[in-house]
Amino acid sequence: MSISPKDVLNKNKNLNKRIDVEKINLDNVTIDDLTFNGNNYEEYINLHSLLDKVSACQVSDAYNSISRRPGTFNSIKPVNNQKVFGKIFTAETADDDWGTSAIAIDEAGDGDILFFKVDGVDKAIWGELASTCARDNGIKATVIYGCARDLDALLYMDYPVFACDFCPNAGSALGLGSLNEPIEVEDEIINPGDFFFGDENGVVVIPKELFTKTMIATLAVKVKESKIIDDIASGRTLAQIVGLK
Repeated sequence: MSISPKDVLNKNKNLNKRIDVEKINLDNVTIDDLTFNGNNYEEYINLHSLLDKVSACQVSDAYNSISRRPGTFNSIKPVNNQKVFGKIFTAETADDDWGTSAIAIDEAGDGDILFFKVDGVDKAIWGELASTCARDNGIKATVIYGCARDLDALLYMDYPVFACDFCPNAGSALGLGSLNEPIEVEDEIINPGDFFFGDENGVVVIPKELFTKTMIATLAVKVKESKIIDDIASGRTLAQIVGLK
């Protein structure tokens, strides 16, 4: 197998490089720049420099500013308070079918976020074994509109999990659910490939077609809030800054 000069240059690029917020440039950034493809180094670095520095609150504020919708699902809570972002791989199943979770782990791509819509909360469709397998397969996180279990392990795992609730019991390996099709959660349609952002505050889902606009708005929110923090540090009160005094 031959190695080209381009291969050498790409190998030597530091994908962990981050730049200051005021220097971030989102020109030409798309949702595909969440992944480095060998030709999008600048876009990848700028996008990740932003996403590493913002919160679900700021992403939600930004999305709301362009769509008048928050993008949040308040019933879904962080299990282990880890930040994660990426493209969504959807799944839908009943709460007595953890087999669909096992199949989804094999079908999802590297860097995907598994998002499950579960019909019921009497049983858990996700736990320690599924998290371990998903993490080792390169999946970034799991979001469950339903229940998880094995909290004693999940709380300390290096794998983000978000769920509505938890319980100790599980169903069976039926594998009867659907994968990577549109799902409806709390009257909102989530499509495969939509953007997910989650952290300690909760979760936000952004339609893929509004990703770039939302990222530009998120940068504006971050810059504005950073300036407000600087103003507070200089002695101004929040009431003065927002024009209430």
